Amino acid sequence: MINIGIIGGSGYTAGELIRILMFHPNATIDFVYSTTNAGKQLSVAHHDLMGDIEMNFTDTVNPNVNVVFLCLGHGKSKSFLEQNQFANHTKIIDLGNDFRLHKDEIFDGKKFVYGLPELNKAVIKNAQFIANPGCFATAIQLALLPLAKNEMLTTDVHINATTGSTGAGVSPSETTHFSWRSNNMSHYKAFEHQHLGEINQSVNQLQADYTNELIFVPNRGDFARGIFATLYTTIEESLEDVVAKYEAFYKDQPFVTVTTTGINMKQVVQTNKCIISLMKKGNRLLITSVIDNLTKGASGQAIQNMNLMFGLDETTGLHLKPSGF
Repeated sequence: MINIGIIGGSGYTAGELIRILMFHPNATIDFVYSTTNAGKQLSVAHHDLMGDIEMNFTDTVNPNVNVVFLCLGHGKSKSFLEQNQFANHTKIIDLGNDFRLHKDEIFDGKKFVYGLPELNKAVIKNAQFIANPGCFATAIQLALLPLAKNEMLTTDVHINATTGSTGAGVSPSETTHFSWRSNNMSHYKAFEHQHLGEINQSVNQLQADYTNELIFVPNRGDFARGIFATLYTTIEESLEDVVAKYEAFYKDQPFVTVTTTGINMKQVVQTNKCIISLMKKGNRLLITSVIDNLTKGASGQAIQNMNLMFGLDETTGLHLKPSGF
């Protein structure tokens, strides 16, 4: 059994980790760390766990766990690791953005591998430290990587993506308040979202000479969870050729499905799946990518990485069905 610690246990990503790990056949949760809820039951913060798990939050860590998931706010993982030491054998999976870029991947002698399994699976299997990708970054990279692999990106890519309110984290703010978000929509951080750095980095890993712009407009949606992303760019190849390249790229990737039919977000919510739809009009290729921001965009992908790191089938514990309605 893999003995697990979760740091920053009261947020959405930690709650999703607990929900999946409770039923993972090779995992046991050793502790869930939260300074604000220490001593209280997990269900105080995660109401959906009531009756499913009898465990309290703690403000102490077991440094000898097999793996620790860092579910802290962005920029807080480094300070936590500076103040808390873990055993030499402990693997670390960071769900924040502290170590995702190459310039930040080395910390205190530890090299963090960028944990997008569809891109870096072989390296992840032998890694001890993982930087889990961002949610928008996951949906957008999975939409673009087959084109980069085949050096088919030659012009700018226009991206419009909408995320649910859970993407903003559990701490309330004006734009996550129900009375503001309900029946409403807005964009934010247009053309400068923080996930652009890791997206460009991964595209250039496969197509080093791509220097055009990824023009990204992120939106806040009037729903709790999920990401619906649309991208378009100029592609001369036929739709049949493009589909064949996507299918070849993802043929050994169990969580990615490629289609030419219309798709919707409910097909993936509460699962670790990504569905990609391809359509073409003239020389414009439209790519639609849908994921659950909390699962494939965060906690599910983190568990997929854990499975790979411990030599398990990457789908273990992640056979999750969408709600559908």
